[in-house]
Amino acid sequence: MTDQPQLHSSIVAMVSLASGIAAKHPDMGQCQLDRLRKAGVPRHQIDAVVEIARHIRDEAAQKLDAVFDERISDADRPEVPKSQSLDIKVTETTCCTPAPGGQSCC
Repeated sequence: MTDQPQLHSSIVAMVSLASGIAAKHPDMGQCQLDRLRKAGVPRHQIDAVVEIARHIRDEAAQKLDAVFDERISDADRPEVPKSQSLDIKVTETTCCTPAPGGQSCC
């Protein structure tokens, strides 16, 4: 088995920062921000990562809220037993919408 090259530490920090933001991690990516700043990553690149991560987080929350609102307003639908999942289906044809600043998240 050949050894694969490791990701650059700044890439790992960006991925970790973005996933922490999207997951609403309580540490808020402070460690990753420090690493990125020390590595000399330009502010505009960090800002782009933060914008994309927030957009993905917010879009996911909106889609979950829409499903919940649909379920709660559907009075004719029988109650779903607690042991069953809600079987959330995404019906949009696009994988995501651009972040407010125009950054693509796909």
